[in-house]
Amino acid sequence: MPRGDEKRLTPQDEDFSAWYNELVLRAELADRGPVRGTMVMRPYGYRIWELLQGELDARIKATGHENAYFPLFIPESYLHREAEHVEGFAPELAVVTHAGGKDLEERLVVRPTSETVIGEMFAKWIESHRDLPLLINQWANVVRWELRPRLFLRTTEFLWQEGHTAHATEAEARAETATALGFYSEVARDVGALAVVAGDKTASERFAGAVTTMTIEALMRDGRALQAATSHFLGTNFARAFDITFTSEAGVLEHCQTTSWGMSTRMIGGLIMGHGDDKGLVLPPRLAPIQVVVVPIGRDAERAEVVARAEALAGELRAGGVRVRVDDRAHLSPGAKFNEWEQKGVPVRLELGPRDLAAGVATVAERLGEGKVAVALDEVVATMPERLAAFQQALLARSTAFLADRTAPAASLAELAVAVGRGFASILHCGRVECEDTVKEATTATPRCVPHDAPDEEGPCAICGQPSAYGRRVLFARAY
Repeated sequence: MPRGDEKRLTPQDEDFSAWYNELVLRAELADRGPVRGTMVMRPYGYRIWELLQGELDARIKATGHENAYFPLFIPESYLHREAEHVEGFAPELAVVTHAGGKDLEERLVVRPTSETVIGEMFAKWIESHRDLPLLINQWANVVRWELRPRLFLRTTEFLWQEGHTAHATEAEARAETATALGFYSEVARDVGALAVVAGDKTASERFAGAVTTMTIEALMRDGRALQAATSHFLGTNFARAFDITFTSEAGVLEHCQTTSWGMSTRMIGGLIMGHGDDKGLVLPPRLAPIQVVVVPIGRDAERAEVVARAEALAGELRAGGVRVRVDDRAHLSPGAKFNEWEQKGVPVRLELGPRDLAAGVATVAERLGEGKVAVALDEVVATMPERLAAFQQALLARSTAFLADRTAPAASLAELAVAVGRGFASILHCGRVECEDTVKEATTATPRCVPHDAPDEEGPCAICGQPSAYGRRVLFARAY
């Protein structure tokens, strides 16, 4: 860990970007890889991903989806079969032209997403309506050549899951798209303690080749939005490109209706920026690699007894399902340990010294608490699940209140500019790209989504005055 003045993180209100970059490195979440734009996930950061992955994977499997794996390399010709798809991804592609000591007959694209190669396989596997629905998920890495990389948020290579499904009817495929978005909303809210807005992307913001793109959008502590996950109804676009057909019950050959959906390690960036403060990370207990840290305090002859009791207490907590660590490093002062675990966002710290043992208590400090409390040692284990659950709920309540406070209606470009300076601007929008470009040029904000839970509302576009196109307000924000 850094020493001296280097321990101080740049305050968020001074330079949020610097705060973020410093924290990712100092909390030992990730480091920069040797190739520009790549990321090394350190054990602490990777453990957050494992916990997130486990929560999402359980929901995916519970709804009948099965995990599979598809190749990293994709023939370039596959991408050209769906015109919008190749156009959308062309600037981000990494292409292999030489391998095995010679030039390749056909260039290979390093997977930016897998609709094309999975479409090719679906065409082989699906023959009849009896083969549908086909529900596949993949946990993988993908490569998108980023011009302005940032750890977790935009890296050249990142980890994600991508679901791909094929259905007999449009209604089934659209329902699947909504189901997948439900996974993401639930994981973000109930596991990540992040308030999110679920909605549809406007036409200009859709996934390349999709008919409809759904998204969950979160608001970071600096007032910028983060697209945290997306789910796409692809219609028959990829089915026609890859000849994914089936024989219906009536004996008619039809194209499948397909979907794709994904959440990536970008969500970890969302957790950092959505919860963190000037002290460092604030991790929701359900995703914290260490939920409780026990810090024994004592010297010389006292130390052995205190450490032994701390280990025993940790063992009892561990047996109760709590992720716990004892920090008995003798070369660091208690204060240095407290600062380190605060920076790493551990929800609960237990301090145990000779006086605590004599009184039969442990001193408890919570990451968002403003003080410390003494808790009887024989109550620590029994009350810890409730304490962690309360912390989780408090974090979600804070995020929900922040989202509500930073969302404001706007009826003009001037009002929109003020609103996106704090967070979301909610406006009536005609749907035309020209108006979106006007907003982007004036404020750098973009349309984030048409919220699913927004009330019906008609009226003139806040930018041009033409009739609104969505029957609901659209959220605009500056975004990562």
